Amino acid sequence: MMGKNKKWIQIAIFAVIVVIGALTLVSNLFLSDKKPVVGSKAPDFTLLGLDGKTHKLSDAKGKVVVVNYWGTWCEPCRNEMPALERQHAKWTGKNVEILGLNLDEPRVAVENFINQYKVTFPILFDKNEENRKRYGVTQYPTTFFIGTDGKIAEIKIGEMSEATIESTITTLLK
Repeated sequence: MMGKNKKWIQIAIFAVIVVIGALTLVSNLFLSDKKPVVGSKAPDFTLLGLDGKTHKLSDAKGKVVVVNYWGTWCEPCRNEMPALERQHAKWTGKNVEILGLNLDEPRVAVENFINQYKVTFPILFDKNEENRKRYGVTQYPTTFFIGTDGKIAEIKIGEMSEATIESTITTLLK
């Protein structure tokens, strides 16, 4: 009698494992990972800034927002940072917000980088890279250009020229 019960328990456990495996396979193959794409609403976030303040994407509602994911170790990020800073200076007070989202690096490394490149736009800490994962960022730098309607208008992966940054912002302000 004990042998029959043991067999049924084994079959039940096997069935549960098969069902869980099938559900995992279906969700990975067929369900969207909800990563934002061009045309979708940009997911809101609330992140602590290097300035000690809390910054929310939704606070920039009605503005063109440039969200740049970067790291201090990233050569293309270092190359494009001066261009982002010059564009920040150009568009200050003109319905444009530039936000730099650092990839959860030590504060001292970020401060040294920001001081070296004389960056004045808000630098936000993406604690545990939660926001990077929500946005589906896997390459650096990656920049999201968000229109005044809160929707993602452009996603640029890799280093951008200053002309690209400026022309994208200009287009979104029209």
